[in-house]
Amino acid sequence: MKATQAQAIAASVRVTPRKIRLVIDLVRGKAVKEALGILANVNKSATTPVVKLIQSAAANAVNNHEMTEAKLYIAEIYANDGPRLKRFLPRAKGSASSILKRTSHITCVVKEK
Repeated sequence: MKATQAQAIAASVRVTPRKIRLVIDLVRGKAVKEALGILANVNKSATTPVVKLIQSAAANAVNNHEMTEAKLYIAEIYANDGPRLKRFLPRAKGSASSILKRTSHITCVVKEK
């Protein structure tokens, strides 16, 4: 039985989920080639991990599930919160304020049209 979808997951990416969602909203539902073309012209820090993830999902579809690369489109793509790194910044009078360095788990599912 031939698989109908392929996926790739990037865990603990050091970009906040809010910034990643701005980028993935641009390509949701688009063809893989078209999505990569759009992301080539987006000047955001989150584009690099998203491009790598889409390429990985497409490669999984072609190599592991014998799908045709030209027919692939992004069926699902979403970003969830990953673990937060807790850091502290020294402040006045011996106190400290906390800094949350957020990470993301990104999932991409591709299907054939």
